[in-house]
Amino acid sequence: MKFDTKIAIAVREDLAVWQKLNMVAFLASGVATGRPGTIGEPYRDGSGRQYWSMFGQPVVVLTAADSAELKAAYERAWSRGLGLAVFTEQLFATGHDATNRAAVAAVPSPELDLAGFAVHGPRNDVDRALKGLGLHR
Repeated sequence: MKFDTKIAIAVREDLAVWQKLNMVAFLASGVATGRPGTIGEPYRDGSGRQYWSMFGQPVVVLTAADSAELKAAYERAWSRGLGLAVFTEQLFATGHDATNRAAVAAVPSPELDLAGFAVHGPRNDVDRALKGLGLHR
């Protein structure tokens, strides 16, 4: 099935696997809470047990070779008016939501030390913003 919108998460390639996985989980939650309509219906198995809802469409995880490539994609996404969630390098050292938000708030946009970001919006806009990033492998 082809969707009109796209959910994508971009991460820096040079991070440790645990950092990428942790960050992808945090960024996905940003899309889920920030973009109405991205969540599907609850799941139910053949025994009738119900499970939580998940995204109603696939999530693409991409990598940027370095900070400059990630920052350029972030700026393209921002300039297209796409909804974003950000994860900065400082968040790997914080312990909870309030300190996470304070760490991001303390840094002006041009100076954010991005580790990754999530984006949701029209498919073509997301594709253009993230052009050049590779699929995470």
